[in-house]
Amino acid sequence: MTTGPGAVHVAWDGVARGTLTVADTVKDTSAEAVARLRALGLRPVLLTGDHRAVAEAVAAEVGIDEVIAEVLPEEKAEVVRRLRAEGRTVAMVGDGVNDAAALATADLGLAMGTGTDAAIEASDLTLVRGDLRVAADAIRLARRTLATIRGNLGWAFGYNVAALPLAAAGLLNPMIAGLAMAFSSVFVVSNSLRLRRFS
Repeated sequence: MTTGPGAVHVAWDGVARGTLTVADTVKDTSAEAVARLRALGLRPVLLTGDHRAVAEAVAAEVGIDEVIAEVLPEEKAEVVRRLRAEGRTVAMVGDGVNDAAALATADLGLAMGTGTDAAIEASDLTLVRGDLRVAADAIRLARRTLATIRGNLGWAFGYNVAALPLAAAGLLNPMIAGLAMAFSSVFVVSNSLRLRRFS
């Protein structure tokens, strides 16, 4: 589906010869991607240099409520800085040279792998596929990984904090304390391997 058609007039020798109508195409998966981001508790914002009418039409089609349009590349970065100053954590998804400064300024810059080298270089993470749904998957995986790291640290410190002082005080057989340390390592590795089942 296309939205926001615009006219390009063609002329030579001072005479109008024709008009071309061009429009951006919204990917079929974009509305689903926005819904997935919302399901993660995120608030999507459309930040674009396009005309406001075009941006609002695209936003309405994919389910985005907040639109910031007609901004230059440096203004995109300024919008990201302003949102961060308001206490928000900002993830920016972009694919063009015009997005590079904002990608670098955001807490998390996500570049589409199908985008420009400038955007990829400025981002923290590159999404290999040109499908916005992958951004939601990346955030889900990052959250799962962070939860796993916290769980691993909790168990490892728990075993060591409980077993080592008891063994040092002579209240626990050092062999049992050693087994507890080995078990904590096995647990950490096994718990981390669960991330391989992420889908």
